Amino acid sequence: MQTRTRRSTASFRHPFFLAGLSDAQPAGEYDVDEDEQVVEGLSWIAWHRVATFIYLPATHDGARNRQMVKIDYADLETALELDSKRGNGSDNDTR
Repeated sequence: MQTRTRRSTASFRHPFFLAGLSDAQPAGEYDVDEDEQVVEGLSWIAWHRVATFIYLPATHDGARNRQMVKIDYADLETALELDSKRGNGSDNDTR
């Protein structure tokens, strides 16, 4: 089956939480990979998302690395929406 990976960047202005991660992640830009598989019809081709991964900063022995973590795409969308609703950070919003 044919597959592809789409890469995008998720930008957070505030610390955020994602299901399955024990700690809040700091504000910043995060690379996101979406793995998709082709769905073929008689006269069309579509792609179906089968996995989503986010790259998180990791510190190991004083070196900065990244770790790739599988997440639910819907959780990422929710976190981005909540971040957007919090505003520009100049006020004292709470989550």
